[in-house]
Amino acid sequence: MIDFAERIDRLADLLEATGQLSDPVWRQALHAVPRHLFVPPVAWAQGPDGSGRRIDLAADPDGWWEAAYADQPIITQADDGATDPGTGRGSASSSLSAPGIVTTFLELLDPFDGDRVLEIGTGTGWTAALLASRPGVQVTTIEVDAQIAERAAANLKATGRDVRVLVGDGAEGDPDGAPFDCVHVTCGVVTVPHAWVRQTRPGGVIVFPWMPWYEGGHQVRLTVGRDGTAIGRFHGGCAYMRLRSQRPPDDGGPQSEIQEGTAQVDPRRIFHASAGLDIAIAGLLPDLGASRVTTAEGDFKAWLWTTDCGAQITRERSGETTVLQYGPRALWSEVEDIFFRWLEWGRPGRDRFGITVTPKGQAIWLDAPDNTLRPAAEAT
Repeated sequence: MIDFAERIDRLADLLEATGQLSDPVWRQALHAVPRHLFVPPVAWAQGPDGSGRRIDLAADPDGWWEAAYADQPIITQADDGATDPGTGRGSASSSLSAPGIVTTFLELLDPFDGDRVLEIGTGTGWTAALLASRPGVQVTTIEVDAQIAERAAANLKATGRDVRVLVGDGAEGDPDGAPFDCVHVTCGVVTVPHAWVRQTRPGGVIVFPWMPWYEGGHQVRLTVGRDGTAIGRFHGGCAYMRLRSQRPPDDGGPQSEIQEGTAQVDPRRIFHASAGLDIAIAGLLPDLGASRVTTAEGDFKAWLWTTDCGAQITRERSGETTVLQYGPRALWSEVEDIFFRWLEWGRPGRDRFGITVTPKGQAIWLDAPDNTLRPAAEAT
């Protein structure tokens, strides 16, 4: 007989020690809704360094139970169902999130007893069940994938949680079920759909992972006003799979002659500077994507792209730096310009930035909502 209550306590102790769990209400919820009931028999446990391992309840029950109560995500679908997630291959398209980030977002949401909560991204159903374990909380959850929604509904039924499960595009919300007191988003968001604001009562809360095309992900908590706007600040970091309707576009590769140049700034100084700089760049260049790697030889390489431009920045171990760019814009020069602006602002960190969502779109600001970062395209 597996003593999963002891495993839950050990997990909760770990989350408390790391600052990811402080409200005893959510510790009780972890016991009320045991995580292992939402782990499929075969899946892929993702490690903190990007590595992972297959978990199989029948073949290795000890390893499966260890993963069920570890603070790590479990990949439950790959390539939208085309690839067996237990192989570790393909692109992850659904998961059971790591408990620590789950409790962090739930504490950020901070629902009251009796609230009506709209959840975007059902996944296995675990977070919906945690919400529904609160007294009187009514949960509606939306999942874009019908097969995932079906499995989640079965999981929820097995645990006795009364949750309304819908299949559809979460970006549209649930207008028929509105208004809601809270919106809890479990997938990455590039642009906040105004439907979520429109469907939330004034004074209500929306929490979501902001996953811009540029570096990193950020926890956001918005409060809805009575004028159709929502305003809030950035909190800690996170990494989530994006809404399927907001997945990154293909840059298409070079469409014009490649130009070679040099970098003013060591690219490591920018990519390792601060989450605040990441937000500034993403806010001022909302169409910019980025990736980077340090090779086994010690070279640092970074790539920038938009739909019609691209740049590759390489700093060799020897210290030599080259920049290759194509398209009508010099992307690396634009990033360097923002870096120096950020320095002039006093190197503000993540907690000094915020976001406002209106029917016209969203805007990133520094220190106060009236100090909006204006993307270059709007400033000209």
